[in-house]
Amino acid sequence: MRVLVVEDERLLADTIAEGLRRFSMAVDVCYDGEQALDRVGVHGYDVVVLDRDLPVVHGDEVCAAVLKTGGEARVLMLTAAADVNDRVAGLGLGADDYLTKPFAFAELVARVQALSRRARPALPPVLERGGVVLDLPRHQASRDGRFLPLSPKEFAVLEVLMRAEGAVVSAEDLLEKAWDEHADPFTNAVRVAMMTLRRKLGEPPLIETVPGAGYRFGS
Repeated sequence: MRVLVVEDERLLADTIAEGLRRFSMAVDVCYDGEQALDRVGVHGYDVVVLDRDLPVVHGDEVCAAVLKTGGEARVLMLTAAADVNDRVAGLGLGADDYLTKPFAFAELVARVQALSRRARPALPPVLERGGVVLDLPRHQASRDGRFLPLSPKEFAVLEVLMRAEGAVVSAEDLLEKAWDEHADPFTNAVRVAMMTLRRKLGEPPLIETVPGAGYRFGS
């Protein structure tokens, strides 16, 4: 899952981003609306966590820009205003959900996860394939009943592969979906993550390398 956090309170923005990364989400951060407009025009996000009261370019304009991209991104709007009319106005702009500050981080994570499921063809919150069970809400993985101690990045890579349902996933797609914008496309990050993921999954091997194309999760 790839998430964009747009929040002018830098400490809050960075705290949200770090927290979401612990749930294996690839997170980019912007501190004003102008930066956000640049990002949504380049990357395909699943969820945009958007503060409404942004400097430079207002959050309402950013929300409208997200909708104009025609992509699958869902918008979770944040605001310090708890007034019902303000929430209604935000939803009327096209936001998919609304959360007032201060909020419980667990609720934010649950809402982002729920929106991500709506951002793509409906899939269950628990993925099962080849004896592997990936429980997204609990952030747990197992194979044939054996717990898999995956790092957040390994969990994210496995989720992308399992969601592909047997289709080949290129290294470029993995970088786009499981890493943030700071990932260097010329590094061996994908290869290293795949190596450690394969080791933890154990035998028989489940991830096939398709030469010149990418990787495929088999059954």
